[in-house]
Order: sequence, then C-alpha cells, then structure tokens
Amino acid sequence: MSGNVEAPQETEGWQLEGRGPEAYEAYLVPKFFRPWAERLVSVAGTAEGERVLDVGCGTGIVARSAAPHVGDQGRVVGVDLNRAMLETARREGAHLTPEVEWRQEDATELSFEDDTFDLALSQQVLQFVSDPTKLLAELRRVVRPGGRVGLNVLRPIQHNPSYEILAEVLERHVGEESGAMIRSPFPEWSGATLRELMGEAGFDRISLLLDIRPVRYPSAEEYLRQEAASSPLAASIAGTYETVRTKMVDRLEEALEAYTDRDGVVFPMETHLVMAS
Repeated sequence: MSGNVEAPQETEGWQLEGRGPEAYEAYLVPKFFRPWAERLVSVAGTAEGERVLDVGCGTGIVARSAAPHVGDQGRVVGVDLNRAMLETARREGAHLTPEVEWRQEDATELSFEDDTFDLALSQQVLQFVSDPTKLLAELRRVVRPGGRVGLNVLRPIQHNPSYEILAEVLERHVGEESGAMIRSPFPEWSGATLRELMGEAGFDRISLLLDIRPVRYPSAEEYLRQEAASSPLAASIAGTYETVRTKMVDRLEEALEAYTDRDGVVFPMETHLVMAS
C-alpha cells in the first residue's frame, strides 16, 4: 500500500487506512458490495421522496444506490466513523442528485432526532459492533412509525468457502491475527439469530432472504492481492518474504482448484438480507 496513511479511527470492527478505501472501492465494491447494495435498495422498496439513512456507509455504495430512487424531493444521508472511507464516498458520490449528505458519526449513537427517516439501511455492519441490539434499537429510533429497516450480514464462513481457505492460509503463513481478521466479517449467526436480534430491538414483520452470487478473480494470486490491498492486511502481507508470499499463492491455487476454470477462480458468496418494520 502506498501513499499517505491516515491515523486509525478509534472504532470497533474492520477499519481501513490510507489508500485502503480506494482499493476497497476499486476491487470489492464492483464484485459484491454494489450488487448487494442494489438488491438491498430494491427489496426495501426505496421510493421517490423518501428520507434514507445508510448506517456504516463505508465508501457509500448503499447511499449512492439509493439516491436515484428518492429523486430531487428525497434525502439520503450516509454515516460512518472512518474519515478516509467518507472521503472516498464524497468523491465517488459527487455527481449524484440529490446530493448525499456524508457525516462522521457512531452508528450506535446517531445524532438524528426520533422519526427522522422513512428507511434505514446498513450493509455488513451489524457483525462488527459489540452490541448489535443497541445499533438496531438506534435504527428503530430514527425511523418513523411505519418506516422500514433493511440490512445485510454475511452468512457463516463455511458458506463462503474461499474466505475460509484464505483465512487458513493467512493463519499458517502470516499469523493467527491475520486469519482472525479475515474471519471477522462472517458471524456464526443463523437466520433465527437475526430474527431474535431484530425482535429484541423492537421490530416486527421481519423477513429474511438469502443472496447468493458468484464472485470471480482472474487468479488465486490476484484474489490474495486484491483482498490484501482492500483491507488492513496489506502491511502484514507486504512485510512477509517473497518466498512466503509465493507459498501462500501456491497453497491458494491448490485449495481453490475446485473453483478454478479457464478464466480464473470463481466461488459463491452468501449473505443474509433482513427487512423489518
């Protein structure tokens, strides 16, 4: 990773620094975060004139996907604690109408008044907070009576096999901390667990969907490179010897053989999509 490195934000979860958000936007958003965001916005029934909040917005793909649906009379706000991610969001969303408002805020302590929004959305955030029910209760607070909340959360890592393989390779060649970082976005939550969390936060009319889609990389080596560049793993992997990195790629190629074809590697990614009112 090159360029200036931002001071890390004092937050929970997986935070990116420096040019990490740019790599995240370039590599991961087109592969799965944009398709997931577009599905989330669609399933939520985002409509013209609505007020929409994107919580833990990252580089803003959910907010950016929602903006064209709400039109000139609508409002879209994206909040995140990570300043570097918000800077990328502002740059990527500069052309949108209506203009998206970007705010640096804690998702569990939002500054908005009660009943401010018609719809609150959150993509791959719930699993990173220490008190998921608190975050959900905050979403319920800022959404008007009759409004909706939609979120997605990755299924357990065994349903996302390429990342289980990647975590094992990192644990062996880089260290347990790196493997744990790769595993962290994949909570051991079932659909029943998510229903229970939503119910504890005061929601009813809860519905769950599964979103399963193929993700492709041109090679196992490129899979490792893009994942590292888009995450806090960059420095750890860059700090290993070239011979170690070669062993990592060799192991990934071997382990991903069942997912390899003439165009590279392709594997399923599975996430829960939850809607509630």
